[in-house]
Amino acid sequence: MNKREGHTVYLLGIGGIGMSALARYYRSLGHTVAGYDRTPSPLTRQLENEGMAIHYEDRPELLPALIEFVVYTPAVPSDLKEFEVLRQRNLPIMKRSEALGRISERHFTIAVAGTHGKTTTTAMVAHILHTCGKDTTAFIGGIANNFGSNLLLGKGEGSLLVAEADEFDRSFLRLHPNVSIVNSIDADHLDIYGDRQHLVKGFNDFAQLTDGKVIVKEGLAIEANQVVRFGFGPSCDYRAEVVKSAKGITDFIIVGEGHRTEVRLPMAGDHNVMNATAAFIAARQVGIAPDDIALALASFKGVKRRFDVRVNNEKHCYIDDYAHHPEEIRSCLNAVRAAFPGKRITLVFQPHLFSRTRDFMDEFATALALADELILLDIYPARELPIEGITSEALLNKVQMQNKRVCTKSELVGMIESEKPELLITMGAGDIDRFVEPLEKLIKTW
Repeated sequence: MNKREGHTVYLLGIGGIGMSALARYYRSLGHTVAGYDRTPSPLTRQLENEGMAIHYEDRPELLPALIEFVVYTPAVPSDLKEFEVLRQRNLPIMKRSEALGRISERHFTIAVAGTHGKTTTTAMVAHILHTCGKDTTAFIGGIANNFGSNLLLGKGEGSLLVAEADEFDRSFLRLHPNVSIVNSIDADHLDIYGDRQHLVKGFNDFAQLTDGKVIVKEGLAIEANQVVRFGFGPSCDYRAEVVKSAKGITDFIIVGEGHRTEVRLPMAGDHNVMNATAAFIAARQVGIAPDDIALALASFKGVKRRFDVRVNNEKHCYIDDYAHHPEEIRSCLNAVRAAFPGKRITLVFQPHLFSRTRDFMDEFATALALADELILLDIYPARELPIEGITSEALLNKVQMQNKRVCTKSELVGMIESEKPELLITMGAGDIDRFVEPLEKLIKTW
C-alpha cells in the first residue's frame, strides 16, 4: 500500500517472528509503524530501538489517531478490545499472510514450505542468493545468524523474494510462488486441518499455486506440473551422499544435473543435509553455479533456536532448539548424539499447545525418551484454553525413562545450577526462550 503522510501502519501482535519482519519491512519503506503485543521481549525491544512505538496493554485509547491499515496475526484473540475498536473504524484490516501475499505478488518469489525445516531452509536460500550477489529480500521465521535479523532487505521491487510459507491457518495459500520447496509433511496443526489427509491436500493446493518448479523431498505425496524430487534415494533428481559428519560439520555430495558438487556444511544432522539440498536446487533455478552455492553454504551460520550451540567447552555443552513436534525432537536428539557421541543428554522440554500434546502424546513420549534425562515444563498454552487431562504430568507418565520430572519455570535455573549437566538442551516453541541467555551465562561460569 502507498504511504500516507501522518498515518501509521498498525500491527496487532507485532512481537511475533513473522509480524516483526513485516514491521521492519514497512519501516524500511518509510512508513510510521506501531503496534501492540501481550508481553515485552528482546525482539520488541529491538523494534522499539528501531523507532517503533509498542505498548503491552489492551487499551484502545493508546491506538494512533490516524492509521493507514492494520495487520494482525491469528494468535491475537478475536475479543481483544483494540481489535473491536479498529473494526469499528472501518480501516483496511488484513492477516499477516495476506500482507505477505501482497508483497510476493510484486516479486519473483521462492516460497519454502514444510511442517519442519522451513525456517532453516529459508535462511539457507536467502544466504546463498545474497552471498552470490543476487538482490534479495527475505522473510525468515527466525533470526538468521548471517544477517542478525528475520528480515533481509533488497533494493526494491526488482529483488528476488524468499518467503517462509507457513501452513498454519492455511496462510501459505496467500502467496504467489514462482519456485517452491516442500521438505516435510508430518501431521501437525490438526486443530486447523482435522486430519493428515486434509493437511496433505493443503500442501498440494500450495504446490499448485507455483508457476515454476516445485522442489519436493522424496516420499511426499505432492503432485504439480514441474516437480523436482530430492533426497538420499537413487531415483531422486538430486541425490545427497553423506561422506563424513563430525564435530558439527557435515561433508556431503549433491548428485544432479549430470555432475557431482562437494559441499561442506557447518551443521550436523541428515535433516540439515536435506535442507541444504533443497536450498541448492532453489538457487539453481535463478542461475547460480553449483560451486558458488557450495561455497555459500560453507559460510552458513544457522538460525537462532535451531540446533543453536550456545556453549561448547571441554566440560559442558548447551544447545537451544525450537523443536516442538515429535519428529523435530527426534531429528534434533539424533543429530546431537551424532555430533557429541558419548555425552549424557539432559533435555528440558516445554510442550507447546494442549491440542498438539493431546494429538501426539504417544509420539512425544517416544521421542523424548531418546534423551538420558528429561525435565518437563508446564504446557505453553499460546492461543488455547486447557484441555482436561492433558498436562505435562500425563505426558511424563508415558515417557519410558527413569530420570524424569516436571519442573516449574521458577525452579528451572536453580535445578540446572545444582545438577550441572554435561550436555543440556532447552527445547520448545513457547517462552522457554527467555531462559536461553540466563542459562548460557550460568553455564559459562562452571
